[in-house]
Amino acid sequence: MRSVGLAEAKAQLSALLDAVEMGDEVVITRRGQPVARLVREALPLAAEPASSWVERLRRFHHNQAPSTSSAVALVRELRDEE
Repeated sequence: MRSVGLAEAKAQLSALLDAVEMGDEVVITRRGQPVARLVREALPLAAEPASSWVERLRRFHHNQAPSTSSAVALVRELRDEE
């Protein structure tokens, strides 16, 4: 986490936003006291990196009970229910 004074924040706002975009946090101070924190905005679900989707799928799969039948048998069972 980076801490900058108000005058420096005003002078280097673009650079600070670049740092925040890369995942850094910036605290803006006034007379040495923290008054604001810049953090990266949460990404919308559709904009998540592919690797996070892979990890979420792995976690989902890991929490599922093991299947006792084949995929073909499962499809037949679901079709017969209708």
